[in-house]
Amino acid sequence: MKNHRSGIYGLLLWASLLLVMPLSNALAADLLAPQKAIEQASVQLKQNMQDPAFTKDFAKINQFVESVIYPHVDFNRISALVLGKIWKDAPQDERARFKKEFQTLLVRTYSRAFVEFKDWSVRFLPLKLGADDKKAVVRTEILQPGLQPIGVNYRMVLSNGQWKVYDIMIEGVSLVTNYRTTFQNDLQNKGSLSAIIDGLADRNREALAGNPSGQS
Repeated sequence: MKNHRSGIYGLLLWASLLLVMPLSNALAADLLAPQKAIEQASVQLKQNMQDPAFTKDFAKINQFVESVIYPHVDFNRISALVLGKIWKDAPQDERARFKKEFQTLLVRTYSRAFVEFKDWSVRFLPLKLGADDKKAVVRTEILQPGLQPIGVNYRMVLSNGQWKVYDIMIEGVSLVTNYRTTFQNDLQNKGSLSAIIDGLADRNREALAGNPSGQS
């Protein structure tokens, strides 16, 4: 899958979580724990979107977004899933480097969405959750005026008492599957995980140096 398509997909995907509109207290009270984890992050993010000065400072946005979403996303699990066999065969230092750069990629993609998308809202669909369930799929629909709803599902896991996202599916297309294909192709082209990480690091540096609208 081409990196261009991956970047566009990632931008839409992370925007889907970023742009959840805060719910009324009555409705929010009816949400189950995995849904509340998503809602909690969205409220924090939405509050800062009201400040035009804040949205002009990409570095500040990036730092803020990372601080908000980090507790709600299982980056270890996502990193392992997107690399698959590559992760299993990688030494610990390369795993750590990849996780760092991949997390930066997702956060800055998310941060671009913070700036570019403003008129979305969300509808949480019913969720059945057993008392002993450790995994859940939180189903939502992203709404835009005049457009058909977009189905966005969050695969979540209960980790150390907290519900965390480890995959997001837009209209049935998975973030994990999308990036796994991308990195498998990169491995064939670049020859090693180290080269993949170096490429990610270069793109992250360029973006954070002042090109937030550049491709992922």
